[in-house]
This record gives sequence, C-alpha cells and structure tokens, in this order.
Amino acid sequence: MLSRRDFLSASLLAAGGLLLPGSLTALAKPKKLRYKIAVVDLMILKRQKLGALQLTKDIGADGVEVDMGGLGNRDTFDSQLSKPEIRQQFLDKAKELNLEICSLAMTGFYAQSFATRPTYERMVQDCIDTMVQMGVKVGFLPLGNQGDLVKNPELRPAIVERLKVVGKMAQKAGVVIGIETALDAAGEVQLLKDIGSRHVQIYFNFSNPLKNGRDLHQELRTLGRKRICQIHCTDDDGVWLQNNTRLDMNRVKQTLADMGWEGWLVIERSRDAADPRNVKKNFGANTAYLKSIFQPI
Repeated sequence: MLSRRDFLSASLLAAGGLLLPGSLTALAKPKKLRYKIAVVDLMILKRQKLGALQLTKDIGADGVEVDMGGLGNRDTFDSQLSKPEIRQQFLDKAKELNLEICSLAMTGFYAQSFATRPTYERMVQDCIDTMVQMGVKVGFLPLGNQGDLVKNPELRPAIVERLKVVGKMAQKAGVVIGIETALDAAGEVQLLKDIGSRHVQIYFNFSNPLKNGRDLHQELRTLGRKRICQIHCTDDDGVWLQNNTRLDMNRVKQTLADMGWEGWLVIERSRDAADPRNVKKNFGANTAYLKSIFQPI
C-alpha cells in the first residue's frame, strides 16, 4: 500500500504528464475549418455545358454548381444529365480537372411556382436521382418570386406540405435539399420546424438579408450551423466582393468560425456593373478574393 506522501507524489507526476507542452497543444488546438469556393454554371453562362468545368478551372474555383436546366411548361427540367453518357462526361472531366460538383440547382423554380406546379414531385425526384447518380449531396431549390412567403403568406400551408414530401424523398436518397426563401432567419427556423426534416435545410444567400436591411451576422447565428447546407457567398451585382462596403468578408469568416460552420461558398453574382458579361474577369476576381480570406496560404 502507498503512504499518503507517495500517493500525492504519484498523483502530481501523473497530472504533470497531462500538462506537457505537447499535451497542452493537443488539448488547445482548435479544429481547422475547411471552406471551398465554387461558381454557378448558369451565372458563368455555361448552363449544363461541359465547358463550364474548364471555365471553372480557369477562374480558379474548387468546384461548380450545375443547373438542372430550363423548365418552362415542361413536366420536368430540360436536363441532359438524364443521359448516362452525358453524366459520365461531366464526372470524367471534373476528375480530370480536380474539380467537384458541389450541388445541383433547380433554378427553374425561380420563375415557376413550387407551391402550385402539379408535377413538382417528378421535378424534384429527377434532381435527386441525378444527384445520387453523380455523387452530389446538396440540391438547391429556390422558392422564387411565386413562392415568396413574405408577399404570399397564403401559400405557406401548401409549401410546407410539399416540402415535407421533399424531405422524405431526400431522406430516402441520403441527400439534402437546400431551400432559399424570402423570410428572415427566425422565419426560416420556424419553417424548418414545420417541415420537420433534417434533409431540408437552408441554402443561405448573403444578398437576402443585405438588401432587406437585416443583420447578416445575426441571421447566420440565428439559423446556426446545422440548418445551413451551403451558402451563396455573394451580393447583388454592381461591384466585386473586395469592393463591397456592406459585406465585410473577414467578419463573415469570423462569424462562420464562431458557429463552427464549414462547407461550400458558392459565387452567384457580385459582377462589376461596368463589365457584367466578362465572366473570367468578374468571377476570377471574386474567387481570388474569397480564397485570400477563406483559404489563406
């Protein structure tokens, strides 16, 4: 049996071992959050074109959000990705260029009504099937002008019920559908609670709170890490991100770090008003700026 003195000595030695410099470093070292930068094929004028991948590489981004194609009066999206050989071309080219397809976008719902479109299930299922076939985990579903729940609150019951169906579809496939709404963050939190599926999350867009006079950082904190699947990390067109006085990207990085959020930051707009169609110039400048903040050497 140890004497009291021997016991105390042994305890101190054991405690001291925990406080060695190496141990202190291991205990104190925070998790390094990872951010990747993508562009939107529609906005770089290469909607569902194989050339979007090479252009993405030339711009300097890590990946691309690929659109599912036009909608119009069709029953579903005009998607070439429904053809196995086309999908494989995209996958092979992405691998060759060391790029990722971060998400598939259903931008047809910007102009068409998700709340009333009779074939919405087929549309969303076509997107989810393509996601599974291409190994993409996030789908983007904007509620758009006709699904604006601020201007059209009477659509809420129909949208909630439809998104419950979407949640079950996404859960079955093991993917996430990210919605964009016109609500503030508190309203989106309640909307997600009403939907009741962790497979439906928010695809956050910085321009929404900024153009409506809301605090971007408080909106992010209100939603929290687990409700945001991806971020459109830009503002409305007019100036590049580095020249945008209402969007402090260093502060954004700190807010996201405080939340513990990491993932894809997708460049949608923020084009120079003087030369909006110069894709390489606009998206190259914004990509380089975001990388200088979120991927410092």
